[in-house]
Amino acid sequence: MLTKRFTIGVAMTLLLPLAACAGGSETTDGGSEAPSGEPLQFYLSGDTSQGGGYAKLAEEYMEETGVEVEVVDIAYDDLPVKIKNAALANDLPALARMPSVDPTWMDQLADLSEIGEANDVMMDLAKVTEDGEALSLPSDLTAVGLYLNKTLWDEAGETWPESGDDVWTWDEYVAATERVQEATGAKYGMVMDRSSHRLKSFLFQFGSELWLPNDEGVYETNDATQPAIEYFKSLNDDSFMPRSVWLSADDPAALFKSGQVASYYSGSWQIASFAAEISDFEWVSVRMPAQPVRATMFGNAADIVVFAETGQTQEALDFVNWLYTPENYTRLMEYSSMLPAASGIEPTYSGNQDSFEIYNEEIAVSPDAVGIALANDIKNAVEGKTTEGDPIRDETVKYLNDEITIDETMANISAQMTDALS
Repeated sequence: MLTKRFTIGVAMTLLLPLAACAGGSETTDGGSEAPSGEPLQFYLSGDTSQGGGYAKLAEEYMEETGVEVEVVDIAYDDLPVKIKNAALANDLPALARMPSVDPTWMDQLADLSEIGEANDVMMDLAKVTEDGEALSLPSDLTAVGLYLNKTLWDEAGETWPESGDDVWTWDEYVAATERVQEATGAKYGMVMDRSSHRLKSFLFQFGSELWLPNDEGVYETNDATQPAIEYFKSLNDDSFMPRSVWLSADDPAALFKSGQVASYYSGSWQIASFAAEISDFEWVSVRMPAQPVRATMFGNAADIVVFAETGQTQEALDFVNWLYTPENYTRLMEYSSMLPAASGIEPTYSGNQDSFEIYNEEIAVSPDAVGIALANDIKNAVEGKTTEGDPIRDETVKYLNDEITIDETMANISAQMTDALS
């Protein structure tokens, strides 16, 4: 599998040292903790949508060890609140797969560094303190990518790049998509998830380096960013893209699955869903446009964490170690159609192998700017620094809705990130 381990590693050396984090269990060898005899509660979100991989691994672990792992699937938006409330009530589960590490309970996490290093997990994506404690491990990789309604494109007689040596520009892609719309009557040319990860990938493709702190701690960006945001606004015209997705939070996946949209700018996690749910038309993963940069926004899809002082910490650590053992982790990736966050793992997927190979290629050719931005995000997370909302997405939404000018958009993003993160 191709990875960006080198790029992220280089990026990490360019950033300030990570702050030490209070707490964090140093127990990884079991110590005197006796088995609890109770099921290990494992909180996560979205397991069913990705094939129930964790549930299958939990069943196999029970058969092999006799230890029961109870997978508790919680709605994505509810999961952070559930864990935060559990931390306040001193009622945390044994472990969880979280969207991010929250400062509220960061000091209640066990150290996973030995497990990660022993199983060649991509530790550049882990939340590691300057003391070397891994507060989390990446569960799997996620990356932004482009899907086409192949049935519509074939009907229109339009083609798309099928080689990394022949990648289209955004201008070429938009023109081809508009021809598909005209020939087939497709309602929209493209939908894009209302997410800063998708927008950041788009910005990278125009040569943006996103917002990073300068020597004075002021978050600033390069000259390629503003034209890219202006270009993005031009696409949100209720013809090529529906304004309702970014302005009213309509569901882009549902629109694409309806068969009325020529393309969908989303990510690797959709492969399993599309394979299971789309039967009315053919779809295909394709390489994203470059103007002029080939880039995807990638990183850990979620964080695996083990909570300390639950009375089940060592049992949870044992399970996580077993989970990341290459043979077991490979099966997890195959069951759930996910990209591995450990080196040397080469899953054989039951379908759509070409799609996964395209994502690996997009990750491998992405510029160093992606790794630098990702490393800065990880550094801020370990230091407990967060923004209120999502400035890049939220201010862009205001610009799309003509509430603010492009100059105000750029200034607001810089100010909000500087105030929160510096």
